[in-house]
Amino acid sequence: MPSEAPVTEPIASWDPYTRGCPSRDLLDQIGSKWSVLVIGELGKGGPCRFTQLRKQLAGVSEKMLTQTLRALERDGLVLRTVYPEVPVRVEYALTPLGQTVREPLRALTDWSVHHMAEVLAAREEYDAHTGQTS
Repeated sequence: MPSEAPVTEPIASWDPYTRGCPSRDLLDQIGSKWSVLVIGELGKGGPCRFTQLRKQLAGVSEKMLTQTLRALERDGLVLRTVYPEVPVRVEYALTPLGQTVREPLRALTDWSVHHMAEVLAAREEYDAHTGQTS
């Protein structure tokens, strides 16, 4: 009697437009302001210590930087390396997976820089039309 082929489940379709899809959470995380900036900084500067990152990312609080780094580490985008020295040295670097997200984020960053004047003009026009102030 021939054995039956094992039944395999269909590959899940990750759709961020579907409620509850984990890709929505990932998109939210990598699209956050601080994640974009952390990935950009680690991508251009290589491994970095926490204090260096905080200095480079003007305006980020210690708490927000810690939360962002932990979330990126959890998602496999950032590697945290602890060196057994006195005092202990900790560095953060992009993983190979983290490197793959640099290009799309750089495209968004470049877009924002190139179109900022148009966006500011649109905001000004909108605010004037609606009577809002910044």
